[in-house]
Amino acid sequence: MNFFNLIAILIVISALFAYINFRFIRLPSVIGVMLVSIFVSLGMILADRLGLGIAREGEYLLTNIDFKNTLMVWMLGFLLFAGALHVEFNALHEQKWNVLVFSTVGVILSTIGVGTLMYFVLRWIGFPMGYIYCLLFGALISPTDPVAVMDLLRMAGAPKPVETAIAGESLFNDGIGVVIFTILYGISVGEHAFSPGSIALLFAREAFGGASLGLALGGGTYWLLKSIDNYQVEILLTLALVIGGYALAVTLDTSGPITIVVAGLLVGNQGRQFAMSDQTRERLTMFWELVDEILNSILFVLIGVELLAVTFAQKYILAGLAAIPIALASRYGSLALPKYILRLGGLPGGALKIMTWGGLRGGIAVALALSLPLGQERNLILTMTYLMVVFSIVVQSLTLKYVATWDALNMIQFEMITERFRHHEGKKPEPDAEQREGKHTSSSELDAIRRGDRHDNAQ
Repeated sequence: MNFFNLIAILIVISALFAYINFRFIRLPSVIGVMLVSIFVSLGMILADRLGLGIAREGEYLLTNIDFKNTLMVWMLGFLLFAGALHVEFNALHEQKWNVLVFSTVGVILSTIGVGTLMYFVLRWIGFPMGYIYCLLFGALISPTDPVAVMDLLRMAGAPKPVETAIAGESLFNDGIGVVIFTILYGISVGEHAFSPGSIALLFAREAFGGASLGLALGGGTYWLLKSIDNYQVEILLTLALVIGGYALAVTLDTSGPITIVVAGLLVGNQGRQFAMSDQTRERLTMFWELVDEILNSILFVLIGVELLAVTFAQKYILAGLAAIPIALASRYGSLALPKYILRLGGLPGGALKIMTWGGLRGGIAVALALSLPLGQERNLILTMTYLMVVFSIVVQSLTLKYVATWDALNMIQFEMITERFRHHEGKKPEPDAEQREGKHTSSSELDAIRRGDRHDNAQ
């Protein structure tokens, strides 16, 4: 099957599934499209069991799609750039230490936690797997997926500091997770020597090299954008930044995701504020929102269709079900330990629950699992990963708004204290009109505060 026919099939399927979801199901786009795709895949499997052979057609389509290459090379740069454009730098700067620690130390701690616990659980189930493969599973399942997280966070109505922390962390821990996975994979096949020095050097080249390249490319693009006022050319420049920047990062053996995230943050904040006219800003935003929506639909169709490649042996399913609470517990521990040990501020106590439940997994985890060499370990890891991704996208995302309101009182108190500290700078605050009159905050105002908004009487 040639490349044009493959793209045509994917776009037609994505458009049909998106229409079915919008017309009849009415779920958030990424969830609805993936569910429709999963149900179609299940129907194909059932038809195959009845002797119709339809599933073989789907498997043939999958053999023509290199999922890892499609996502990690062709799609990921566009999706990360579109997400980074919408992250406010000032809000991110307030959460810089949380984002930095959670996206690095947190991912490492979660990788070790998931890998170690799964090592013992799999032995108990009767399906022992080497510790290095357990760590590989921990590395691919620990990072949160920015593609899955960004839109659902806004719909869940999480408090602004928590939303910023999760969004920022998901943008960066994705690149860090890929670096850790690459290191562990190299060790498993004998490509890298197992020494702290060599691992630290490889990590520095990937992570810090990617950030430096992103700053350089983002700065250069900012200068070009500032020198002209033509939205067609400026949109073309951002496209060149994403495609050329990602390709250059891969050529230089540094992290493409981190490169694009850093460049996207620079263009999305400094570029849109100082280098673009109002017309360019509006057109560029609309363009990248459209790109994001189209690629998201295609990606989650692919995730649903990948069900045809998953092995559903009884022990595999049992291991996948066990991996879900282990991954969630490790996620919480990887956030709580550095937060309390390093005494990180800027987040209310209840934020860790939202960050744990809102840390969704998506296509990147599936792509990394599919990149493993064929064998029993790959089949098991792919099944566990797929079950975790489906649970994450369907269950966690649909219930995130309820978790976000669970500790609403703590969130409200934190917001009020932060607001008054900023305004009064240590002076004893005078009671406002509502306090003098003995009024209480209404439920609608509580919702507004929980979303990070400020109502007029908050000061």
